[in-house]
Amino acid sequence: MTDLMRVAIDAARETGKLLLDRWGRIRSVEAKDDRSLVTDVDREAEALIRARIAAAFPSHAILGEEHGGSCDGADTVWVIDPLDGTHNYIRGIPLFGVSIGVIHRGAFVAGVIGIPAEGLLYAAEHGAGASVNGKRIAVSTRREPASWSVGLDSDLRTGFAGKARVLEELGRSVFNVRMLGSSARSLSLVAEGRLDGLVEFFDKPWDFAAGVAIVEEAGGRVTTFGGGALPCASSAYVAGGAETHRWLLDLVRVPARGA
Repeated sequence: MTDLMRVAIDAARETGKLLLDRWGRIRSVEAKDDRSLVTDVDREAEALIRARIAAAFPSHAILGEEHGGSCDGADTVWVIDPLDGTHNYIRGIPLFGVSIGVIHRGAFVAGVIGIPAEGLLYAAEHGAGASVNGKRIAVSTRREPASWSVGLDSDLRTGFAGKARVLEELGRSVFNVRMLGSSARSLSLVAEGRLDGLVEFFDKPWDFAAGVAIVEEAGGRVTTFGGGALPCASSAYVAGGAETHRWLLDLVRVPARGA
């Protein structure tokens, strides 16, 4: 295991313990400008991760949901979401996680996602494959849409018409659709083959950085709606195994499927 992965895994485990210790004991909840919520736990957890990264790699940049940062100014950037699924966490729903991704010169080279309520730790590094709790994982190879479970963006407050069209076609074509409220959890399930694919319409880099590395090392693809590589910026994307990814790309590219 490289030093980079050791720091990422240790930070995810330590942060996961903090999230569990504070679950149900949140001191403050505030609304952001985009109507999402942030708690004192989010901020405390991000401070912990930042401290661990800075101590080990002082020359690396850090971009985090709660304390900002930039993808510019360094070859290596850590992109972190200390509590992905804050709304679930506040409501006592155990679908939340710690997401720690690493981008090197524009490439998503490592990712760790901790799902503390389930005792799961997903990890991947470029060229080394992906695992959960040390066991190798791979994306789904199912070929028939009628057998697929597909994750979908759970924010229906914006861009509803486009999301409704995609949801309608998924409802007609796949076995079921899942909206989990946590991109980290959705992407980790895609990497493990439990979800066959995922469509997100607007995610921030800290939502997907770790998951991109894990899905790709598990044999899957994660691209923009145009089929290109994801940037270190807010983006819509499609994730899945080869067959699912191709089918979902066709779906999001066509204004009215079958028209």
